[in-house]
Amino acid sequence: MCGALETLCGHAYGAKLYRTMGIYLQASMITAIAVSCILAVVWWFSESILIALRQEPAVAHAAAVYMRPLIPALFAYGLLQCLLRFLQTQSAVAPLVVCSVGPLALHVLITYVLVHPAGMGFVGAPLAAAVSLWISFLMLASYVKYSKRFSETWQGFSTEAFEHVLPSMRLAIPLEYWAFEIMVLLAGLMPRSELSTSLIAMCVNTEAVSFNVTYGFSAAVSTRVANELGAGNVEKAKNVVRVTLKPSVILALTIVLFLVFGHNIWANLFSSSPDIIREFAYMTPLLSISILLDSAQGILSGRGHSLHTLTTYLV
Repeated sequence: MCGALETLCGHAYGAKLYRTMGIYLQASMITAIAVSCILAVVWWFSESILIALRQEPAVAHAAAVYMRPLIPALFAYGLLQCLLRFLQTQSAVAPLVVCSVGPLALHVLITYVLVHPAGMGFVGAPLAAAVSLWISFLMLASYVKYSKRFSETWQGFSTEAFEHVLPSMRLAIPLEYWAFEIMVLLAGLMPRSELSTSLIAMCVNTEAVSFNVTYGFSAAVSTRVANELGAGNVEKAKNVVRVTLKPSVILALTIVLFLVFGHNIWANLFSSSPDIIREFAYMTPLLSISILLDSAQGILSGRGHSLHTLTTYLV
Protein backbone atom coordinates (compact mmCIF):
# COMPACT_ATOMS: atom_id res chain seq x y z
CA MET A 1 0.00 0.00 0.00
CA CYS A 2 3.03 2.30 0.34
CA GLY A 3 4.44 1.64 -3.12
CA ALA A 4 2.75 4.70 -4.63
CA LEU A 5 5.25 6.92 -2.81
CA GLU A 6 8.04 5.73 -5.12
CA THR A 7 6.26 7.41 -8.02
CA LEU A 8 4.59 10.34 -6.25
CA CYS A 9 7.51 11.44 -4.07
CA GLY A 10 10.05 10.65 -6.76
CA HIS A 11 8.23 12.80 -9.29
CA ALA A 12 7.74 15.62 -6.77
CA TYR A 13 11.43 15.56 -5.82
CA GLY A 14 12.50 15.77 -9.45
CA ALA A 15 10.11 18.68 -9.99
CA LYS A 16 11.41 20.37 -6.79
CA LEU A 17 7.95 20.30 -5.18
CA TYR A 18 9.53 19.57 -1.82
CA ARG A 19 6.62 20.43 0.48
CA THR A 20 4.34 18.17 -1.58
CA MET A 21 6.55 15.20 -0.71
CA GLY A 22 5.71 15.60 2.98
CA ILE A 23 2.01 15.76 2.12
CA TYR A 24 2.26 12.55 0.09
CA LEU A 25 4.10 10.89 2.98
CA GLN A 26 1.33 11.78 5.42
CA ALA A 27 -1.37 10.58 3.01
CA SER A 28 0.39 7.24 2.65
CA MET A 29 0.76 6.94 6.43
CA ILE A 30 -2.96 7.58 6.89
CA THR A 31 -3.67 4.80 4.39
CA ALA A 32 -1.23 2.44 6.11
CA ILE A 33 -2.80 3.02 9.54
CA ALA A 34 -6.35 2.57 8.22
CA VAL A 35 -5.49 -0.68 6.43
CA SER A 36 -3.57 -1.93 9.47
CA CYS A 37 -6.63 -1.38 11.68
CA ILE A 38 -8.72 -3.56 9.36
CA LEU A 39 -6.05 -6.25 9.17
CA ALA A 40 -5.60 -6.20 12.95
CA VAL A 41 -9.23 -7.23 13.39
CA VAL A 42 -8.85 -9.97 10.76
CA TRP A 43 -5.68 -11.26 12.42
CA TRP A 44 -7.27 -11.29 15.89
CA PHE A 45 -10.11 -13.49 14.64
CA SER A 46 -7.90 -15.39 12.21
CA GLU A 47 -8.54 -18.81 13.73
CA SER A 48 -12.30 -18.56 13.28
CA ILE A 49 -11.91 -17.07 9.80
CA LEU A 50 -9.49 -19.77 8.65
CA ILE A 51 -11.70 -22.56 9.99
CA ALA A 52 -14.70 -20.96 8.22
CA LEU A 53 -12.60 -21.10 5.03
CA ARG A 54 -12.21 -24.87 5.62
CA GLN A 55 -8.58 -24.77 6.70
CA GLU A 56 -7.14 -27.52 8.88
CA PRO A 57 -8.05 -26.64 12.55
CA ALA A 58 -4.54 -27.36 13.81
CA VAL A 59 -3.01 -25.10 11.14
CA ALA A 60 -5.60 -22.39 11.82
CA HIS A 61 -4.86 -22.45 15.56
CA ALA A 62 -1.08 -22.30 15.01
CA ALA A 63 -1.52 -19.36 12.63
CA ALA A 64 -3.66 -17.46 15.16
CA VAL A 65 -1.19 -18.08 17.99
CA TYR A 66 1.55 -16.54 15.83
CA MET A 67 -0.45 -13.67 14.30
CA ARG A 68 -2.03 -12.12 17.38
CA PRO A 69 1.27 -11.06 19.00
CA LEU A 70 2.35 -9.79 15.57
CA ILE A 71 -0.48 -7.22 15.34
CA PRO A 72 1.61 -4.30 16.71
CA ALA A 73 4.15 -5.03 13.97
CA LEU A 74 1.48 -4.31 11.34
CA PHE A 75 1.37 -0.63 12.22
CA ALA A 76 5.15 -0.28 12.58
CA TYR A 77 5.78 -2.04 9.28
CA GLY A 78 3.30 0.10 7.34
CA LEU A 79 4.66 3.37 8.72
CA LEU A 80 8.24 2.20 8.23
CA GLN A 81 7.65 1.37 4.56
CA CYS A 82 6.30 4.89 4.02
CA LEU A 83 9.42 6.44 5.53
CA LEU A 84 11.73 4.13 3.57
CA ARG A 85 10.26 5.27 0.27
CA PHE A 86 10.23 8.89 1.37
CA LEU A 87 13.99 8.68 2.01
CA GLN A 88 14.75 6.56 -1.07
CA THR A 89 13.29 9.15 -3.41
CA GLN A 90 15.72 11.69 -1.94
CA SER A 91 18.69 9.30 -2.28
CA ALA A 92 19.15 9.31 1.50
CA VAL A 93 20.95 5.96 1.70
CA ALA A 94 23.10 6.21 4.85
CA PRO A 95 20.21 6.59 7.34
CA LEU A 96 18.43 3.65 5.72
CA VAL A 97 21.48 1.44 6.23
CA VAL A 98 21.98 2.52 9.86
CA CYS A 99 18.30 2.15 10.74
CA SER A 100 18.22 -1.31 9.15
CA VAL A 101 21.48 -2.86 10.33
CA GLY A 102 21.10 -1.60 13.92
CA PRO A 103 17.58 -3.02 14.50
CA LEU A 104 18.58 -6.22 12.67
CA ALA A 105 21.40 -6.84 15.14
CA LEU A 106 19.03 -6.10 18.02
CA HIS A 107 16.39 -8.33 16.47
CA VAL A 108 18.62 -11.39 16.66
CA LEU A 109 19.27 -10.72 20.35
CA ILE A 110 15.64 -9.88 21.18
CA THR A 111 14.38 -12.99 19.38
CA TYR A 112 16.79 -15.26 21.23
CA VAL A 113 15.92 -13.76 24.62
CA LEU A 114 12.15 -13.97 24.12
CA VAL A 115 12.14 -17.45 22.56
CA HIS A 116 14.62 -19.17 24.89
CA PRO A 117 15.52 -17.48 28.22
CA ALA A 118 12.05 -15.92 28.55
CA GLY A 119 10.49 -19.25 27.59
CA MET A 120 7.91 -17.72 25.22
CA GLY A 121 8.79 -20.08 22.36
CA PHE A 122 6.50 -19.75 19.35
CA VAL A 123 4.94 -16.53 20.69
CA GLY A 124 8.31 -14.89 21.30
CA ALA A 125 9.24 -14.72 17.62
CA PRO A 126 6.37 -12.42 16.49
CA LEU A 127 6.80 -10.25 19.59
CA ALA A 128 10.47 -9.82 18.75
CA ALA A 129 9.55 -8.81 15.20
CA ALA A 130 7.11 -6.19 16.53
CA VAL A 131 9.70 -4.71 18.90
CA SER A 132 12.40 -4.58 16.21
CA LEU A 133 10.12 -2.93 13.65
CA TRP A 134 9.02 -0.24 16.10
CA ILE A 135 12.67 0.47 16.99
CA SER A 136 13.52 0.86 13.30
CA PHE A 137 10.53 3.14 12.65
CA LEU A 138 11.20 5.38 15.64
CA MET A 139 14.85 5.74 14.63
CA LEU A 140 13.94 6.82 11.10
CA ALA A 141 11.08 9.07 12.22
CA SER A 142 13.37 10.87 14.67
CA TYR A 143 15.99 11.34 11.99
CA VAL A 144 13.47 12.85 9.53
CA LYS A 145 11.97 15.13 12.17
CA TYR A 146 15.21 16.54 13.58
CA SER A 147 17.55 16.48 10.58
CA LYS A 148 18.01 19.76 8.74
CA ARG A 149 18.37 17.79 5.51
CA PHE A 150 14.60 17.29 5.36
CA SER A 151 13.53 20.75 6.49
CA GLU A 152 11.98 21.43 3.05
CA THR A 153 10.41 18.02 2.38
CA TRP A 154 9.02 17.56 5.91
CA GLN A 155 7.28 20.65 7.27
CA GLY A 156 5.05 19.03 9.88
CA PHE A 157 1.58 17.53 9.80
CA SER A 158 -1.13 19.05 7.60
CA THR A 159 -4.83 18.29 7.05
CA GLU A 160 -4.13 18.69 3.34
CA ALA A 161 -2.85 15.11 3.38
CA PHE A 162 -6.41 13.74 3.60
CA GLU A 163 -7.13 15.21 0.15
CA HIS A 164 -4.46 12.97 -1.38
CA VAL A 165 -5.45 9.67 0.23
CA LEU A 166 -7.93 8.45 -2.40
CA PRO A 167 -5.96 9.64 -5.47
CA SER A 168 -2.81 7.87 -4.25
CA MET A 169 -4.77 4.65 -3.77
CA ARG A 170 -4.90 4.24 -7.55
CA LEU A 171 -1.20 3.36 -7.44
CA ALA A 172 -1.21 1.67 -4.07
CA ILE A 173 -3.28 -1.51 -4.25
CA PRO A 174 -0.80 -4.45 -4.52
CA LEU A 175 -3.02 -7.04 -6.22
CA GLU A 176 -0.06 -9.16 -7.32
CA TYR A 177 1.07 -9.76 -3.73
CA TRP A 178 -2.45 -10.68 -2.68
CA ALA A 179 -2.49 -13.34 -5.39
CA PHE A 180 0.64 -15.01 -4.00
CA GLU A 181 -0.75 -15.09 -0.47
CA ILE A 182 -4.10 -16.45 -1.66
CA MET A 183 -2.15 -19.41 -3.08
CA VAL A 184 -1.09 -20.35 0.46
CA LEU A 185 -4.71 -20.14 1.60
CA LEU A 186 -5.87 -22.35 -1.27
CA ALA A 187 -3.15 -24.87 -0.42
CA GLY A 188 -4.94 -25.45 2.89
CA LEU A 189 -7.91 -26.86 0.96
CA MET A 190 -5.83 -29.54 -0.77
CA PRO A 191 -5.38 -33.13 0.44
CA ARG A 192 -2.63 -33.44 3.06
CA SER A 193 -3.06 -29.73 3.80
CA GLU A 194 -0.18 -29.52 6.29
CA LEU A 195 2.22 -30.71 3.59
CA SER A 196 0.76 -28.59 0.79
CA THR A 197 0.56 -25.45 2.95
CA SER A 198 4.19 -25.83 4.03
CA LEU A 199 5.33 -26.48 0.47
CA ILE A 200 3.50 -23.50 -1.08
CA ALA A 201 4.64 -21.24 1.76
CA MET A 202 8.24 -22.30 1.09
CA CYS A 203 7.86 -21.51 -2.61
CA VAL A 204 6.23 -18.12 -1.95
CA ASN A 205 8.92 -17.17 0.57
CA THR A 206 11.69 -18.37 -1.74
CA GLU A 207 10.34 -16.14 -4.49
CA ALA A 208 10.00 -13.28 -2.00
CA VAL A 209 13.65 -13.68 -0.96
CA SER A 210 14.81 -13.70 -4.58
CA PHE A 211 12.65 -10.68 -5.39
CA ASN A 212 14.10 -8.75 -2.48
CA VAL A 213 17.60 -9.39 -3.81
CA THR A 214 16.63 -7.52 -6.98
CA TYR A 215 14.33 -5.12 -5.12
CA GLY A 216 17.23 -2.74 -4.56
CA PHE A 217 17.48 -2.33 -8.32
CA SER A 218 13.70 -2.08 -8.55
CA ALA A 219 13.60 0.71 -5.96
CA ALA A 220 16.50 2.45 -7.69
CA VAL A 221 14.87 2.41 -11.12
CA SER A 222 11.56 3.57 -9.67
CA THR A 223 13.21 6.46 -7.86
CA ARG A 224 15.49 7.50 -10.72
CA VAL A 225 12.75 7.30 -13.36
CA ALA A 226 10.39 9.36 -11.23
CA ASN A 227 13.15 11.91 -10.47
CA GLU A 228 14.11 12.27 -14.14
CA LEU A 229 10.50 12.56 -15.28
CA GLY A 230 9.84 15.17 -12.63
CA ALA A 231 12.78 17.12 -14.02
CA GLY A 232 11.55 16.57 -17.60
CA ASN A 233 14.44 14.27 -18.66
CA VAL A 234 12.56 11.54 -20.56
CA GLU A 235 15.59 10.09 -22.37
CA LYS A 236 17.52 9.69 -19.12
CA ALA A 237 14.51 7.90 -17.61
CA LYS A 238 14.47 5.43 -20.52
CA ASN A 239 18.20 4.75 -20.11
CA VAL A 240 17.80 4.05 -16.38
CA VAL A 241 15.31 1.25 -17.15
CA ARG A 242 17.63 -0.33 -19.75
CA VAL A 243 20.72 -0.21 -17.55
CA THR A 244 19.05 -1.57 -14.42
CA LEU A 245 17.35 -4.50 -16.15
CA LYS A 246 20.67 -6.23 -16.99
CA PRO A 247 22.12 -6.77 -13.46
CA SER A 248 18.66 -7.72 -12.22
CA VAL A 249 18.41 -10.57 -14.74
CA ILE A 250 21.99 -11.70 -13.95
CA LEU A 251 21.17 -11.86 -10.23
CA ALA A 252 17.97 -13.79 -10.95
CA LEU A 253 19.91 -16.32 -13.05
CA THR A 254 22.40 -16.77 -10.21
CA ILE A 255 19.58 -17.50 -7.76
CA VAL A 256 17.98 -19.95 -10.20
CA LEU A 257 21.27 -21.85 -10.62
CA PHE A 258 21.58 -22.10 -6.84
CA LEU A 259 18.05 -23.51 -6.60
CA VAL A 260 18.62 -26.01 -9.40
CA PHE A 261 21.83 -27.42 -7.91
CA GLY A 262 21.21 -26.72 -4.22
CA HIS A 263 17.46 -27.06 -3.72
CA ASN A 264 17.90 -29.69 -1.00
CA ILE A 265 20.22 -27.38 0.96
CA TRP A 266 17.69 -24.55 0.67
CA ALA A 267 14.73 -26.76 1.62
CA ASN A 268 16.56 -27.98 4.74
CA LEU A 269 16.59 -24.38 6.01
CA PHE A 270 12.78 -24.53 6.15
CA SER A 271 12.07 -28.11 7.17
CA SER A 272 13.73 -31.40 8.04
CA SER A 273 10.79 -33.43 6.71
CA PRO A 274 11.93 -35.78 3.89
CA ASP A 275 8.49 -35.51 2.25
CA ILE A 276 8.59 -31.71 2.10
CA ILE A 277 12.19 -31.68 0.83
CA ARG A 278 11.34 -34.22 -1.90
CA GLU A 279 8.20 -32.33 -3.00
CA PHE A 280 10.11 -29.05 -3.06
CA ALA A 281 12.60 -30.61 -5.49
CA TYR A 282 9.70 -31.37 -7.85
CA MET A 283 8.57 -27.73 -7.64
CA THR A 284 12.02 -26.24 -8.32
CA PRO A 285 11.80 -26.05 -12.18
CA LEU A 286 8.49 -24.16 -12.10
CA LEU A 287 9.70 -22.00 -9.23
CA SER A 288 12.84 -21.09 -11.19
CA ILE A 289 10.80 -19.91 -14.18
CA SER A 290 8.60 -17.85 -11.88
CA ILE A 291 11.63 -16.21 -10.24
CA LEU A 292 13.09 -15.18 -13.61
CA LEU A 293 9.82 -13.66 -14.78
CA ASP A 294 9.16 -11.96 -11.47
CA SER A 295 12.62 -10.38 -11.34
CA ALA A 296 12.28 -8.89 -14.82
CA GLN A 297 8.73 -7.74 -14.14
CA GLY A 298 9.81 -6.17 -10.86
CA ILE A 299 12.23 -3.89 -12.68
CA LEU A 300 9.82 -3.10 -15.51
CA SER A 301 6.99 -2.23 -13.14
CA GLY A 302 9.42 -0.14 -11.08
CA ARG A 303 7.46 -1.17 -7.96
CA GLY A 304 6.06 2.37 -7.93
CA HIS A 305 4.58 2.20 -11.45
CA SER A 306 7.30 4.46 -12.81
CA LEU A 307 7.23 2.67 -16.16
CA HIS A 308 3.53 3.52 -16.42
CA THR A 309 4.43 7.16 -15.85
CA LEU A 310 7.23 6.93 -18.43
CA THR A 311 4.86 5.42 -21.00
CA THR A 312 2.38 8.22 -20.41
CA TYR A 313 5.09 10.80 -21.08
CA LEU A 314 6.24 9.05 -24.27
CA VAL A 315 2.68 8.83 -25.64
